[in-house]
Amino acid sequence: MSENPETPVKPPAKDPMKGFRGVLAGTLIMEAITVALALPVVAKLGGGITSFTGWTVIALAVVLIVLCGLLKHVWAVPVILLLQLAIIGVGVTQPAIAIIGIIFLAAFLWFLWLRRDVARRMAAGTLPSQQQPQA
Repeated sequence: MSENPETPVKPPAKDPMKGFRGVLAGTLIMEAITVALALPVVAKLGGGITSFTGWTVIALAVVLIVLCGLLKHVWAVPVILLLQLAIIGVGVTQPAIAIIGIIFLAAFLWFLWLRRDVARRMAAGTLPSQQQPQA
């Protein structure tokens, strides 16, 4: 933390927030793969791929992939959280899909908590890259 409250906080050498979108995009791709891999379960237990539930699962996987390209927008994170709730909602007919939604919702909430913590530490000037080298 700065010794003088009027001294501006030195920005970190590398912006840690730049990687946040990459982490979200990678997680969305992993979730899309996981949801797509749940299709055999839907085919076996949910009336087949041609059923409404099968098409819903396919649509969710496609939306997850499309959302990767839209992460630069401010509204993307709330949409991700709403999509997780939609995936959990599909669990009314397919409990396996709901479990996937719960796991990834927990992951996204954890990422948001980490982002908030890094932003707080960056504003306070306590990140390791903001510290003065010891002489």
